[in-house]
Formats: sequence, structure tokens, C-alpha cells
Amino acid sequence: MSQLSQQKCEACSIDAPQVTQTQLDEFKNAIPDWDLVERDGIPQLERVFTFRNFKQALEFTNRVGEIAEEAGHHPALLTEWGKVTVTWWSHAIKGLHKNDFILAARTDELAS
Repeated sequence: MSQLSQQKCEACSIDAPQVTQTQLDEFKNAIPDWDLVERDGIPQLERVFTFRNFKQALEFTNRVGEIAEEAGHHPALLTEWGKVTVTWWSHAIKGLHKNDFILAARTDELAS
């Protein structure tokens, strides 16, 4: 279990600060399998998880949904045959918040 995954998510409002470059570098080191992508000018964390079939992919999607509901923070989830693409970012601030890295770390733990 990573230290990052054990941290508590904070309530994220429209005036919450995005992560600094220093924080981004630190948090990204804790989740090395995640890619930093940008869509419509919004930085996001994304990772593709692979599975043997659709049923396993769907089960993983549902487990990610459960941790998202528990935290009150929701990713984009694309479930396909044999893979799930998970994308975390904070909609309210149109960028990355510490919560995104915490939930990415928790997502990694679900997959292991």
C-alpha cells in the first residue's frame, strides 16, 4: 500500500488550488504507471488497465466506481473488452488536485 493511497481526500471547490509543479513531480513518482495527458487544456491522469475478458474489466470498473463514490470524486471510465481506461482530474478546478493522485494510487491498489 502506498502512502499516497492512505491520505484523505479533501473537499475540492472551484477555488481550490491545483497542484504545484513540485507536488506534481512528487505525486507522479508515487504513481509511475500513470500518464499525464492534456485534453482541451486540462491536465489529467490516465492509465489503461488490461484484463483477460470483458467480465473482469467490468468488475474492475465497478470497484473503481465504489472508491470514487466513497471519496465523492469521480473519474472518466471507459470499459472495453479486456481493458479499462481510467482518467482522473478535478472538474471543479479544471486541472489536477492532490485528490486525483490519491485516487490514482487507490486505483493501482485495486488492480494489484
